[in-house]
Amino acid sequence: MLKDKAFSELLDAYQERLYWHIRKIVVTHENADDVLQNTFIRVYKSINKFEGKSALHTWMYRIAYNESMRFLEKNKKKSYDNIDEISSNHLEVLFEDEYFDGDEIQKKLHKIIEGLKEKQRRVFQMKYFDDLSFRQISDILSVSESTLKSTYYTVVKIIEEKIFL
Repeated sequence: MLKDKAFSELLDAYQERLYWHIRKIVVTHENADDVLQNTFIRVYKSINKFEGKSALHTWMYRIAYNESMRFLEKNKKKSYDNIDEISSNHLEVLFEDEYFDGDEIQKKLHKIIEGLKEKQRRVFQMKYFDDLSFRQISDILSVSESTLKSTYYTVVKIIEEKIFL
């Protein structure tokens, strides 16, 4: 079937990029795989509703982002006393992960990123790690480009100040 062949090509083209986008949000490999699978199921079921108001990959990133947020919301069962405990847990999971091979500067960068407000963290990750344009991030998050630019450059300044402390 033509739809299945086209979907298979989409899967091949975007699977790795979407995986890493999701992975930065949900942290673990296993969770990222689950969310990625749900993302592609949603893409497959919704592809006929794609209106072309944005690029196809931007539309798919938005679905991946929304699936990641759904996953996090659904899995808030584990309670933490405070935000520091959450950050510490995320970093511990990241640093123990067999796929993480960062040096000390990268570890410090991730610690700083983990300490940011959630929206700051998401904007920075999409721009810096995923190399998305402010326009694409605006389409994904439904936030103005000027707000995103301000957020991003504020985060860059925070990182520059903290990275060498």
